[in-house]
Amino acid sequence: MSINSTKIITKSCVRRLYKDLLRFGRNELQYTDKNYFYKRIRKEFHDNKNLNNPEDIEYYYKVIFKILYICN
Repeated sequence: MSINSTKIITKSCVRRLYKDLLRFGRNELQYTDKNYFYKRIRKEFHDNKNLNNPEDIEYYYKVIFKILYICN
């Protein structure tokens, strides 16, 4: 799966990424404390929920997207 650089990042895309991260933590993590992982994911999404600049949103989305799909 790849992300197109011209793709508009919608709220549903961000929610999907959030759910995918939680699913990854539930199914794939072996050597990381799952509670820490969940807290960290929630904190990062909570801290960035008020981003309004589309460039910032796209940047953070792409970073997390790459990390998630490199790990799979």
